[in-house]
Amino acid sequence: MQPFTKHVIAIISRIPSGHVMTYGQIAALAGSPRGARQVVRILHTQTRAHKLPWHRVVNAKGEIALQEDLARMDQRMSLESEGVHVTALGTIDLEQYQYWPDPESI
Repeated sequence: MQPFTKHVIAIISRIPSGHVMTYGQIAALAGSPRGARQVVRILHTQTRAHKLPWHRVVNAKGEIALQEDLARMDQRMSLESEGVHVTALGTIDLEQYQYWPDPESI
């Protein structure tokens, strides 16, 4: 497994309940500021194996980025069950809910 992939998995694993992080934020913390699409790929391929809290990752606008209706609803319900308010348009207030881990802990 590549070091970037390991870092991404570690970061996502540590997102606390009731918070979100963005794909780009995770990529930057893992060492590749332009690697947001790689984070998407890692989430897609590694979520089950590592039991990642995939629902806590949103796009840079604080939007649920999934296009498939059932997956969007699943992410929305998971976030709301943790106390994250999701608007009718599927957006999350990043100022309120975005998690900023201590870079030293990653």
